[in-house]
Amino acid sequence: MQELNYIRCGDYYIPDIRVTEENRPIGRLGRLHRDYIKNHNPIRFNDLCLSVNYGYIWLILNEQAQARLEFIIEQMKATEGVTEGMKQQDQMAWVGAMNSIRKRAEEIVLREMIYEEDAV
Repeated sequence: MQELNYIRCGDYYIPDIRVTEENRPIGRLGRLHRDYIKNHNPIRFNDLCLSVNYGYIWLILNEQAQARLEFIIEQMKATEGVTEGMKQQDQMAWVGAMNSIRKRAEEIVLREMIYEEDAV
């Protein structure tokens, strides 16, 4: 059991309860979603800002979006046959293929999770 500290305010003792702050940065995808909500749905943004740990929402969204991005990239690599062998044989073709895969995967994640659009 944790020890509970009290602060004296006049004649009363009030529990010293503090909300822990997250020290992790939000991340690029979390910031994109935050800015999108701020510009396109200000009422929802204000509701989120008034909640206790509103930064935590974008931290979690960023982590989920990163995981989804990595998953999609791995699926596309397997489907298109981009392997380490290709990297050793023709590095420029591998770089071009990986850049293409990454951009397409980012478009999917941005559309689905960040801008909350339905898939076409």
